[in-house]
Amino acid sequence: MAERLRAWIESPGFQYAIMAVIVINAIVIGMETSPFLMTRFGIILGALDSIAITIFVIEILLKLFVYRAGFFKNGWNIFDFTIVTIALLPTGGSLPILRALRILRALRLVSAMPKMRKVVQGLFAAIPSMGTVIILLGLIFYIAAVMATKLFGDAFPDWFGSIGSSLYSLFQIMTLESWSMGIVRPIMDVYPWAWAFFIPFVLVTSFVVLNLFIAIIVNAMHEETDEEQAAQRNEILEEVRALRRDLNALRADQSVRP
Repeated sequence: MAERLRAWIESPGFQYAIMAVIVINAIVIGMETSPFLMTRFGIILGALDSIAITIFVIEILLKLFVYRAGFFKNGWNIFDFTIVTIALLPTGGSLPILRALRILRALRLVSAMPKMRKVVQGLFAAIPSMGTVIILLGLIFYIAAVMATKLFGDAFPDWFGSIGSSLYSLFQIMTLESWSMGIVRPIMDVYPWAWAFFIPFVLVTSFVVLNLFIAIIVNAMHEETDEEQAAQRNEILEEVRALRRDLNALRADQSVRP
C-alpha cells in the first residue's frame, strides 16, 4: 500500500496536478484583492480557495504516511509543511497580515519544479561567498557616507545631513534611480567638482560590486549542477560495478560446475 502511494505521489502526473493547483490558487488569491470580483464571485473564490488548501493538506498527510519520519529529513518537505501550516492559521480578526501571508502558497511552486529548486539551491550555496562581497559593499558605503556627509551635508541636509540620510541617498544613487537629475546635478550647481565623487562611486558599486554578486551566484549554480551530475555518474558507476560483480559471480559458478 505504502509503495503504491509512494509511486503515485512521485509520479509526474501527480506533480503536475499539484503545480496546477498552486497556480490556480495563486490566481484566486490575487482575484480576491478586487472588490468588484469579490462582490460578484466572492463565494466561488472562497470555495476554490478552500478546495486548494484541502488538496494541500491531503498531499502533506499522504507524504507523512508514506515517508513517515523521513518526511522531515527533506528540506523541501519542511518548506511545504510550513507553508501549508501558515495557510491553516485563522485569517480573520485583528491579524489581517495572515490573509496577506496566504499568497506564500505560491512559493510551493519552487519546491514542485525541479529546475526552480536548482536555482534556489544555487542561491543558498552562494550565500557564504556573498557574505564577503556584502562586507566589502558595506565598507564602501560607510566610507562614502562619511565623506558625503562632510562634503555636502551643510548645503543639502535633506540628502546628506547625517550618516543615515547619506546612506539612503547613496543607495538611491547605486540603484541609478534619478541619481543624475534628482541628486547629482543639483549638487553640482553648488559644488561643480561633485562629479569626481559620485561617478567613481557609481562605477564601483553599480558596475563592479553588484556584478560580483551575479558572478558568485552563477558560479554557485554551476557547482551545484556539477555536483548533481557527478552524483549521477557515481550512481551509474556503482550500478555497473554491481552488474560486473554479478557477472563474475555467475562465471565463477559456471566454471566450478562439472
